[in-house]
Amino acid sequence: MDYSAQQAHQPLDLDRATILVTGGAGFIGSNFIRSVLNRDNFCGRIINYDNLTYAGNMHSLSDIADRFGGSRYTFERGDINDFDRVKDLLTGEKISVIVHFAAESHVDRSICGPKVFVETNVNGTFNLLEAARQAWGMRTDVRFHHISTDEVYGSLGDIGHFFETTPYDPRSPYSASKAASDHLVRAYYHTYGLPVSISNCSNNYGPYHFPEKLIPLVILSALEGKPLPVYGNGKNVRDWLYVDDHCDAVWMILEKGMSGETYNVGGECEMQNIEVVQRICDILERLAPAAANPHMSSKGTYRNLITFVKDRPGHDRRYAINCDKIKQALGWKQNHNFESGLQDTVAWYLKNVDWVQSIRSGSYVINTQLLRLSGETV
Repeated sequence: MDYSAQQAHQPLDLDRATILVTGGAGFIGSNFIRSVLNRDNFCGRIINYDNLTYAGNMHSLSDIADRFGGSRYTFERGDINDFDRVKDLLTGEKISVIVHFAAESHVDRSICGPKVFVETNVNGTFNLLEAARQAWGMRTDVRFHHISTDEVYGSLGDIGHFFETTPYDPRSPYSASKAASDHLVRAYYHTYGLPVSISNCSNNYGPYHFPEKLIPLVILSALEGKPLPVYGNGKNVRDWLYVDDHCDAVWMILEKGMSGETYNVGGECEMQNIEVVQRICDILERLAPAAANPHMSSKGTYRNLITFVKDRPGHDRRYAINCDKIKQALGWKQNHNFESGLQDTVAWYLKNVDWVQSIRSGSYVINTQLLRLSGETV
């Protein structure tokens, strides 16, 4: 029986909800927590559940812990594969909303070591779904929202866009693991009637972005006078979405979106990787000129650091999101364009050296042989 067909839509009491955010110490998760707790009408609670792997950083939410810690914000360190722990949290804390960001997300790492991507992205999502099913039963005043990626759709040619109805065609272990988790989420909706929603987003950028990703890696490497290796000819195209716009979209899906639906979230800003790298170099020339940077002595401008390297296996040529559905059905829109968003992002990294050092002094060390620039999603 398809239980989802019998399920009536019931709005969530979001403003007073207790929300479990998995992966809340990561890039998008930490920005989402900050966005929600800063909302004027939100008086509920957020529990940040994160295993603090190499990409998790508590410094990203130190201001939130100071302002909201205790009654409004709680951090719980844990693994999403720990079924009993997750289920106990759901029942003990009376959680009515799960926003699932936790994932292994770097394509290059998935090529070198795919096992952890299956364990976290597939098995971990299954554990969360099953814990939610057992804790919530047949309730309809709850929601499991799953954060996914446009990479599940595969690769586009020079024209066309990904729609919510585009068939899945993942090309890397990372995107395959996310595709599998998407299918599990939909299966739990249709089989058990679990209230779910899914969002597939394009490349996010903004503050607190982990240094292995394209934009922060270019910024930090350029400031240190290091080579900026770009895959192939640099003409692979990605759609760029400012992280605050993504956070607003997720909230709007929870607030207005229908259970069982998928929503594409994009920046509608296609850019070749080489263009992104060049723009960062030019912004740095304005904000932190190479001529005054001791690491750039005798190297000329930041653009001189750009180096083309052998392409990555299975490198998707182009991603482009059509996000008409969320715009027309829910009234969402982007509030940032790429030009201003990128400048704000570069300026943030220049002002937040302590955060960068906190990342680099932890378990993560930038390995430029492994982590070359490719413009991955979340």
